Amino acid sequence: MAKIEPKIFDELKIAPSEFGETYLIGDELNRSKLSTDLRQYDEKLLKKLLSIDFIREHYLVELAGEKIFKVELLEEAVLYSDYWDTSYTKYENRVGLTSGGKFLADNEDVVLDFPFKDGVLTAAMTKEDNEDGYDDAFLNEVIEKDEIDRLFDKKVFVNAKKYDEDGSHEVTEFSTQDNLIIKGNNLFALHSLKERYAGKVKLIYLDVPYFFKKKISEDSFKYNSNFHLSSWLTFLKNRLEIAKELLSEKGSIWINISEDGMHYLKLLADSIFTKEKFVGTIPRKTRNGKSDVPFNLSQDFDWLLVYTNGSDSDEIIGRKVERKYLTTEDFPSRPWRKAYMTSQRTIQERPNSNFTMVNPKTGKEYPVNPKRSWAVAKDTFQEWYDNGGIGFPDDYDFMSGEKPFRRVFKNEDDAEDKKASAVYSDFLLKLYDGKTTNSLGNDQIDELFGRDDFDYAKPEEYLMEIIKITTAENDLVLDFFMGSATTQAVALKMNRRFIGIEQMDYINTVSVPRLQKVIAGEQGGISKDVNWQGGGSFVYAELMLKNMGYLQDIIHSSDLTELKMVYDRMKSNDDVDVSFRADLTKIDFSEGFEANKRLLVKLLDKNGLYYNYSEIDDANVRDIIADTDYQFNHAFYEETE
Repeated sequence: MAKIEPKIFDELKIAPSEFGETYLIGDELNRSKLSTDLRQYDEKLLKKLLSIDFIREHYLVELAGEKIFKVELLEEAVLYSDYWDTSYTKYENRVGLTSGGKFLADNEDVVLDFPFKDGVLTAAMTKEDNEDGYDDAFLNEVIEKDEIDRLFDKKVFVNAKKYDEDGSHEVTEFSTQDNLIIKGNNLFALHSLKERYAGKVKLIYLDVPYFFKKKISEDSFKYNSNFHLSSWLTFLKNRLEIAKELLSEKGSIWINISEDGMHYLKLLADSIFTKEKFVGTIPRKTRNGKSDVPFNLSQDFDWLLVYTNGSDSDEIIGRKVERKYLTTEDFPSRPWRKAYMTSQRTIQERPNSNFTMVNPKTGKEYPVNPKRSWAVAKDTFQEWYDNGGIGFPDDYDFMSGEKPFRRVFKNEDDAEDKKASAVYSDFLLKLYDGKTTNSLGNDQIDELFGRDDFDYAKPEEYLMEIIKITTAENDLVLDFFMGSATTQAVALKMNRRFIGIEQMDYINTVSVPRLQKVIAGEQGGISKDVNWQGGGSFVYAELMLKNMGYLQDIIHSSDLTELKMVYDRMKSNDDVDVSFRADLTKIDFSEGFEANKRLLVKLLDKNGLYYNYSEIDDANVRDIIADTDYQFNHAFYEETE
């Protein structure tokens, strides 16, 4: 069905024609340019628009004897109106998540500063802050796309070092064969990885901040993850979009999510990866039951949503089955195993397989089962038999059974082009019942550090099963909600390469020390299962703080005196970036502590939270960055392999 544009679009295409092609792209309205100039109150544009009867009628109101031009309402119509507002066709062919009447897919906003887990406010992420009445809204901010100029540019890395069996060392070079840990905002870090790693990651595992319908004491994270739904969805949308670009063609992304948020996230992920790339939903047992629960039902599972960049004909997931083989006199150098010789189709569906099979050695007859035809056709039976592909139970004294079997040789199973065995969606329950629960992960952290250091880590066995069926040795695994580094520890023990991103300070008290213990050969988790003996290495680097440092100091301020000290440093530093609309000299501290705390956070330019790589040769950056870090950045961004 052809869409019907609002009448205002016709007026807007005609009215600005005197400005040439400024507001038109061919025959279409240049909405972005028109929206920008409306927001900036361009005098010539507004004067022309006010000469149009239709606009004066609908967007000019009289209030207290004064006429007011509803510019914001007009801008909204320019950006979001695709159909007549009064027409049923507005939603006839569209189903999806909306906010304020606008589809999420049409949203032009990029939300950066979400409470608790985003890389902006590391001082206000614990449950205790929220329980003391901390205002979540204080930490939310929206930056529109047309105000973003350098937000996703590559960032400068500092404090780069390499950890191996001999400790930590300065590092000036980098290879994609190196494992990598980054401290900083994961959204910015992912964009910094894009140029080097686009299309190269085989597995992305994400234990994302959960969305809860109500605030609960038993939070799955040390920080508070009780997001507002719209913020939570946009927070994940920004990150999943860049994650998709990093994922390889036949790679997969596994997103761990709670019952409350799963169905919302499924719709969002469908819009990013497309529903055709949805692999499946897999349950994970989190606990062994609990009483005193809503509706008297203990919800003891969370879920994995799995997507891919591949197609349903690709072996995105597969498993290698440990099999037992026989060695017999008729095939002395070719170990073999038994497999089914029947098909799930009937003889009506496979008429060429409707025959009585006869053992050439003994003459014994084996009639076909009408409901399960033979897997081989009558005219290809002899070829299969001559190649050893068909066997009979009466050929061997030690063998029981009443049906012919297919003989599969070990060298066939070991062939590189052999299709991997299918994985059943309940494999996490079936293979490791009791070994995917939160309590096991807690026990493993207890052994390494103590429960006060990190809550609700995932068990190593859980990650091992995911990595086992999705990757091969030396494949690249990414987890940008790294937490206690379970994913990276398991990847190292299984000889996979890894990237981890974490902004919280426990990266240096839990995550990195844990990986050091793994390198030293610790024997917890899956170590005995994989015969882990230690070894390996990883490179650690931090995104270089710019406005982020001031932002953290503002949030850490506990009273007006401390806030003024931060403010004075901001005024005296030419390198601090503030909104172009702001004049720092006009801050009115009589408004009080909380009001000015909010204001200073808002005025900091979110384009400048970290230093961009394009600034690395500027004098003010070069003077404060170590020579080794300078060399490391050039190696990371400019040297190709």
